[in-house]
Amino acid sequence: MTQANCSIVRRFIEETINQGHIDEAAQFVWEDVVEQVPFPGQGPGLAGLQDVLRGMRHAFPDLYFGIEEQMAEGDKVLTRFEWIGTHRNEFLGVPATGRPVKVWGMVIDRLQDGRIKETRILMDIFGLMMQVGAVGPKA
Repeated sequence: MTQANCSIVRRFIEETINQGHIDEAAQFVWEDVVEQVPFPGQGPGLAGLQDVLRGMRHAFPDLYFGIEEQMAEGDKVLTRFEWIGTHRNEFLGVPATGRPVKVWGMVIDRLQDGRIKETRILMDIFGLMMQVGAVGPKA
Protein backbone atom coordinates (compact mmCIF):
# COMPACT_ATOMS: atom_id res chain seq x y z
CA MET A 1 0.00 0.00 0.00
CA THR A 2 2.88 2.39 0.65
CA GLN A 3 3.94 2.54 -3.02
CA ALA A 4 0.32 3.02 -4.07
CA ASN A 5 0.04 5.93 -1.62
CA CYS A 6 3.23 7.49 -3.03
CA SER A 7 1.75 7.21 -6.49
CA ILE A 8 -1.47 8.96 -5.40
CA VAL A 9 0.49 11.85 -3.89
CA ARG A 10 2.65 12.10 -7.03
CA ARG A 11 -0.46 12.22 -9.23
CA PHE A 12 -2.00 14.89 -6.99
CA ILE A 13 1.12 17.04 -7.31
CA GLU A 14 1.43 16.55 -11.07
CA GLU A 15 -2.21 16.82 -12.09
CA THR A 16 -3.63 19.23 -9.50
CA ILE A 17 -0.69 21.54 -8.79
CA ASN A 18 1.63 21.37 -11.81
CA GLN A 19 -1.05 21.04 -14.50
CA GLY A 20 -3.43 23.36 -12.62
CA HIS A 21 -6.46 21.02 -12.55
CA ILE A 22 -7.43 22.32 -9.12
CA ASP A 23 -11.14 21.64 -9.57
CA GLU A 24 -10.32 17.94 -9.94
CA ALA A 25 -8.47 17.71 -6.61
CA ALA A 26 -11.36 15.78 -5.03
CA GLN A 27 -10.18 12.61 -6.76
CA PHE A 28 -7.05 12.80 -4.57
CA VAL A 29 -8.22 14.64 -1.44
CA TRP A 30 -11.17 14.10 0.92
CA GLU A 31 -13.73 16.93 1.23
CA ASP A 32 -12.98 17.19 4.97
CA VAL A 33 -9.19 17.01 4.64
CA VAL A 34 -7.42 18.48 7.67
CA GLU A 35 -4.46 20.81 7.12
CA GLN A 36 -2.38 20.55 10.30
CA VAL A 37 -0.34 23.66 9.43
CA PRO A 38 -2.73 25.87 7.45
CA PHE A 39 -1.44 28.54 5.11
CA PRO A 40 -2.15 32.11 6.33
CA GLY A 41 -5.86 32.70 5.81
CA GLN A 42 -6.54 29.13 4.64
CA GLY A 43 -10.11 27.95 5.14
CA PRO A 44 -11.03 24.40 6.14
CA GLY A 45 -11.24 21.26 4.05
CA LEU A 46 -10.81 20.70 0.35
CA ALA A 47 -12.23 24.14 -0.51
CA GLY A 48 -9.57 25.84 1.64
CA LEU A 49 -6.81 23.80 0.02
CA GLN A 50 -8.13 24.63 -3.46
CA ASP A 51 -8.23 28.35 -2.59
CA VAL A 52 -4.57 28.24 -1.49
CA LEU A 53 -3.54 26.40 -4.66
CA ARG A 54 -5.44 28.86 -6.86
CA GLY A 55 -3.77 31.76 -5.04
CA MET A 56 -0.32 30.25 -5.53
CA ARG A 57 -0.94 29.53 -9.22
CA HIS A 58 -2.24 33.09 -9.68
CA ALA A 59 0.81 34.61 -7.98
CA PHE A 60 3.23 32.20 -9.68
CA PRO A 61 1.57 31.20 -13.00
CA ASP A 62 4.52 28.99 -13.98
CA LEU A 63 4.47 27.20 -10.59
CA TYR A 64 6.10 23.78 -10.73
CA PHE A 65 6.51 21.38 -7.81
CA GLY A 66 9.38 18.94 -8.27
CA ILE A 67 9.47 15.86 -6.09
CA GLU A 68 12.98 15.40 -4.75
CA GLU A 69 12.33 12.41 -2.50
CA GLN A 70 9.44 10.35 -1.11
CA MET A 71 9.20 7.97 1.83
CA ALA A 72 6.19 6.04 3.00
CA GLU A 73 5.30 4.16 6.12
CA GLY A 74 1.87 2.75 6.86
CA ASP A 75 -0.75 5.24 5.73
CA LYS A 76 1.66 8.23 5.61
CA VAL A 77 3.75 9.63 2.77
CA LEU A 78 6.53 12.18 3.26
CA THR A 79 7.39 14.13 0.13
CA ARG A 80 10.40 16.42 0.00
CA PHE A 81 9.91 18.96 -2.76
CA GLU A 82 11.32 22.06 -4.36
CA TRP A 83 9.01 24.40 -6.21
CA ILE A 84 9.89 27.12 -8.66
CA GLY A 85 7.92 29.94 -10.17
CA THR A 86 7.98 33.57 -11.21
CA HIS A 87 6.27 36.12 -8.95
CA ARG A 88 3.83 37.63 -11.48
CA ASN A 89 0.93 38.68 -9.21
CA GLU A 90 0.33 39.67 -5.57
CA PHE A 91 1.15 37.00 -2.99
CA LEU A 92 0.47 37.31 0.76
CA GLY A 93 0.24 41.07 0.37
CA VAL A 94 3.46 41.37 -1.64
CA PRO A 95 2.96 43.03 -5.05
CA ALA A 96 4.34 41.23 -8.10
CA THR A 97 8.10 41.56 -8.50
CA GLY A 98 8.74 39.46 -11.60
CA ARG A 99 11.44 37.63 -9.61
CA PRO A 100 12.02 33.89 -10.01
CA VAL A 101 11.81 31.90 -6.79
CA LYS A 102 12.94 28.46 -5.64
CA VAL A 103 11.40 27.15 -2.42
CA TRP A 104 12.09 23.92 -0.55
CA GLY A 105 9.73 22.07 1.72
CA MET A 106 8.24 18.81 2.90
CA VAL A 107 4.71 17.58 3.24
CA ILE A 108 3.44 14.68 5.27
CA ASP A 109 0.18 13.28 3.92
CA ARG A 110 -1.96 10.66 5.64
CA LEU A 111 -4.09 8.72 3.22
CA GLN A 112 -7.34 6.91 3.82
CA ASP A 113 -9.02 4.71 1.23
CA GLY A 114 -6.84 6.09 -1.58
CA ARG A 115 -7.21 9.81 -0.88
CA ILE A 116 -5.43 12.37 1.30
CA LYS A 117 -7.24 12.76 4.61
CA GLU A 118 -4.70 14.82 6.55
CA THR A 119 -1.74 16.91 5.47
CA ARG A 120 1.03 18.92 7.06
CA ILE A 121 3.22 21.12 4.89
CA LEU A 122 6.48 22.59 6.13
CA MET A 123 7.82 25.11 3.63
CA ASP A 124 10.55 27.76 3.65
CA ILE A 125 8.16 30.72 3.70
CA PHE A 126 10.89 33.00 5.09
CA GLY A 127 13.17 32.13 2.16
CA LEU A 128 10.29 32.75 -0.25
CA MET A 129 9.55 36.14 1.29
CA MET A 130 13.26 37.06 1.08
CA GLN A 131 13.32 36.10 -2.61
CA VAL A 132 10.37 38.39 -3.39
CA GLY A 133 11.94 41.20 -1.34
CA ALA A 134 9.30 41.27 1.41
CA VAL A 135 11.87 40.71 4.20
CA GLY A 136 15.62 41.00 4.59
CA PRO A 137 18.10 43.46 3.17
CA LYS A 138 16.82 45.65 0.38
CA ALA A 139 18.79 45.50 -2.83
